[in-house]
Amino acid sequence: MAEDNSYESILCVKPEVHVYRIPPRASNRGYRAADWKLDEPAWSGRMKITAKGKLAFIKLEDRNTGELFAQAAVEQYPGVTIEAVTDSSRYFVIQIDDGKGRHAFIGVGFADRGDSFDFNVALQDHFKWVKQEGELAKLEATQSNAPKLDLSFKEGQTIKISIGNIKKKDAGAGKPRPAVGGLLPPPPGGKVGGSLIPPPVGQQTAPLVQTNTASLLEFGSPVSSAPPASSDLWGDFASASSNSSKEVKSGWVQFS
Repeated sequence: MAEDNSYESILCVKPEVHVYRIPPRASNRGYRAADWKLDEPAWSGRMKITAKGKLAFIKLEDRNTGELFAQAAVEQYPGVTIEAVTDSSRYFVIQIDDGKGRHAFIGVGFADRGDSFDFNVALQDHFKWVKQEGELAKLEATQSNAPKLDLSFKEGQTIKISIGNIKKKDAGAGKPRPAVGGLLPPPPGGKVGGSLIPPPVGQQTAPLVQTNTASLLEFGSPVSSAPPASSDLWGDFASASSNSSKEVKSGWVQFS
């Protein structure tokens, strides 16, 4: 009853089709279109293929008025309702019925091979859809009958999440401290204790010159002392060493 009330859709329409009276089948080899009177069709009109629920209907109608000439209900394809002939792809044998339990076999032919191809594809697509719908209905029924999984947490139940690939930073590890400015060894002639020989008596002192050489000579000396303003600072240093060489005491290093 549900199928009778369902919507009827149109699958294919072919404006030209011929109907033939066919002789009884002589053997089980199948029908041959060459045995028909192909130049004398019994009827010509249009073919309309419709679908209602799982059934497909082949309707032969008058091309002008739409009056129904014959109809065949197709439950499956390929099946007993439609049979292709053995010697052509444009002709078929169709079992028609009058809706009162009576049926007959007629020959149907298309003028173009493209029309016969569309006829095949329309029926194949419909019953492919019917098969998929049936499999989907079975799957849904199986899933509905299967017990549902309870994934909720029970009272007092906990979970533990482990997050990997995270390295803990060492709190005690820090960046290396930069070394304090490079200390130079005491110049030759200096005292082991770290102080330098005082400049000769009477030698004039010059203001502090901001050069790398002055800094080297003034390392460890008082702020007020500075090398003499001479172009040869190392010469002055040597003279200072020579003047004080006579008074070398223990703990002093002589530069030569």
